[in-house]
Amino acid sequence: MNRYPLWKYLVMLVALAIGLLYTLPNFFGEAPAIQVSSGKATAKVDTSVMQKVEDALSAAQIHSNDITFDNSSTSASVRVRLATTDEQLHARDVVSKALNADPNDPTFVVALNLQSKSPKWLTAMHALPMYLGLDLRGGVHFLLEVDMNGAIAKRLDADATDARNALRDKEIRDGGVNREGQSVVIDFADTATADTARGVLTDRVTELQWATRPAASGAQVVGTFSPAAIKTVQDNALKQNMSTLHNRVNELGVAEPVIQQQGPERIVVELPGVQDTAKAKSIIGRTATLEARLADPNGLHPSPTDPVPPGDQLFTQGNSAPVLLRKQVIFTGDQITDAGATFDEHQRPAVKIRLNSAGGRILRDVSRDNIGKPMAIVLFERGSGEVLTVATIQSELGENFQITGAASTEAANDLALLLRAGSLAAPMNIIEERTIGPSLGADNIRKGFDSVQYGFAAITIFMVAYYLLFGAFSVIALSVNLLLLVATLSMLQATLTLPGIAAIALALGMAIDSNVLINERIREELRRGAAPQTAISEGFRHAWGTILDSNVTTLIAGLALLAFGSGPVRGFAIVHCIGILTSMFSAVFFSRGLVNFWYGGKKRLKSLAIGQVWRPGGATASIDLVDDDGGTEVADEVVDAANRPVRTPAAKSATGAKATTAKPVGAKRAPTAKR
Repeated sequence: MNRYPLWKYLVMLVALAIGLLYTLPNFFGEAPAIQVSSGKATAKVDTSVMQKVEDALSAAQIHSNDITFDNSSTSASVRVRLATTDEQLHARDVVSKALNADPNDPTFVVALNLQSKSPKWLTAMHALPMYLGLDLRGGVHFLLEVDMNGAIAKRLDADATDARNALRDKEIRDGGVNREGQSVVIDFADTATADTARGVLTDRVTELQWATRPAASGAQVVGTFSPAAIKTVQDNALKQNMSTLHNRVNELGVAEPVIQQQGPERIVVELPGVQDTAKAKSIIGRTATLEARLADPNGLHPSPTDPVPPGDQLFTQGNSAPVLLRKQVIFTGDQITDAGATFDEHQRPAVKIRLNSAGGRILRDVSRDNIGKPMAIVLFERGSGEVLTVATIQSELGENFQITGAASTEAANDLALLLRAGSLAAPMNIIEERTIGPSLGADNIRKGFDSVQYGFAAITIFMVAYYLLFGAFSVIALSVNLLLLVATLSMLQATLTLPGIAAIALALGMAIDSNVLINERIREELRRGAAPQTAISEGFRHAWGTILDSNVTTLIAGLALLAFGSGPVRGFAIVHCIGILTSMFSAVFFSRGLVNFWYGGKKRLKSLAIGQVWRPGGATASIDLVDDDGGTEVADEVVDAANRPVRTPAAKSATGAKATTAKPVGAKRAPTAKR
């Protein structure tokens, strides 16, 4: 009756082995480390950089426990694990000096970090520790404020360019297109021309509301945003900045960064594990703006000391530098919808770029008039521009075009990655910064783990004292639940925070509740007089429905928190939902396996070690009799001694040789013989 087939025991062993394997990396802790990443768009981290790091550390006689090169799809970095924080600081200074010729303009970012001390054989099996949040691991916290006026001004500049192109297409002469405050003002010689231009602009530049007004020397057409359009521009700027921040931070290899909106114009950035605030600011400063400009055909290779012609700007960094570029911007990074590496018709590496409709229309107009002239794409970082590429316009371009001439496929991939990362739709300012040291994070971890341990110990004492052996089975199942929960979080590479530890403590209480239901249901079967083996089987069977209903309803609430929550609430919900699923496996399947393994082979089982089974006075219990064919019969027996009928000594059981019958009342007594 209470026996598992072999495959179920194998499932239990496999689940236990997987849980141990993926939980193990969390016990090794973290060690001080330095991380080398790219500080410029054109600087690459490869194996040659790793060799330079090794040589610099060897020359300084700094022993490293491990040096790894992480070449992920979004970023590349070199990580050096050290023994102490003193060696960490010394190694950072040595490596930074070896890699950066100019400390004021670093080519590579050397940041302090933390790295897991897991052995390589676990890492090779992708058994990695959980990510720890900012409150547990330490790191830096930034609160950024988006310059919404800058976003509107940038959008107005783009609309002014569209207006200029629209008037030129219709051959309408204007006296200049300028941005004044939060409006675009166009001068005309007379009112009739202004009215004609207003109709053209209303059809072509629909984002602005156009109106005419008299001026001292004729008339003006003024374009302004409506309140709804201003809100749309601000919302899009915030979303674009968040997306660009996420892409740039991912390129630097920061584990599980938190980038989320706070209020209408603020963004929270949390970088766990980054201990150097100055380097963290450098990471945030990597957010860049991307612009496409025409190059001056007569200034492709100028001398930096020569005067810059009017309307041009000199760029001295990047590919093809120094070079003179026009100040007028053709399109920006926020108009790039996609970019990827490909091959042209001659099987040469190329970069395929797709623009939105507005950017494609502007590029079509500009390229039509500048065929055979060079065009450059510039990345602006920390106030300086770096030329990514300079290419010659071969034909009229539109929303989809290619940039050929890449030195290799790898170079094409790098350029496509930078183009996809996009640009900031508006400038941002750091209005709050906070550093959480690793010592405070370690203290939070210790307190959180202590709370879980004390709660687990209290549950263990109660369950074993109240349910005896079945309580021990419940505690073992609870341990398996905790093991599987941590292993699942590690496999998913989830981020553990203080709310997550609270969810683990809650999961323990909810998981043991299922075992309490099972144990009480078995006791109830024993009160009814069921045989021990039958009580075990019926107890698990009847408790399963209640456990399923309660866990499903709780899971619905957890999924609601996961869908609509953010930040700490979302972290709590993830651990909560996973804890519910693992508890259903451990409390029902695993604990039943333990009970079956212990009691299933005992044929003449007389009692169960499940604690005191209370039977109230006057209760009627039912006896479950197991037939030979496996069926069950129920017979009722009065167990109250006070109400039990008194048998006379002459009465004998039905199994005796003789039986007496009761004498009817009033019957005549038979005569007896006397001596």
